[in-house]
Amino acid sequence: QVQLVESGGGLVQPGGSLRLSCAASGFNVSDWSMRWYRQAPGTEREFIAFISSSGGTTHYASSAKDRFTISRDNAKNTLFLQMNKLKSEDAAVYYCNALLRSGNYWGKGTLVTVSS
Repeated sequence: QVQLVESGGGLVQPGGSLRLSCAASGFNVSDWSMRWYRQAPGTEREFIAFISSSGGTTHYASSAKDRFTISRDNAKNTLFLQMNKLKSEDAAVYYCNALLRSGNYWGKGTLVTVSS
């Protein structure tokens, strides 16, 4: 059974940093490309970052480039999103995503609030 569980969200001041985690089970993160998305209230879910199955290729939304870093720990079967220089517009629920042969899977999300 595939499960994705995000954690690491919280309240941070503008300019601060957070590291989000996505613990995966039911499949190996090393075998599949994975993505982070976010959704702010009243908006559609938007793509943030991608990492290939090999880990050798990453892509970022323009809003995340140069501030966010996607990575994973194969031994822990966990995906990460390091977010630096956070802005108020980064506030959202962040979701990890795995598009597997068996389906398109999402976690329940973790809330990031950016406020002074």
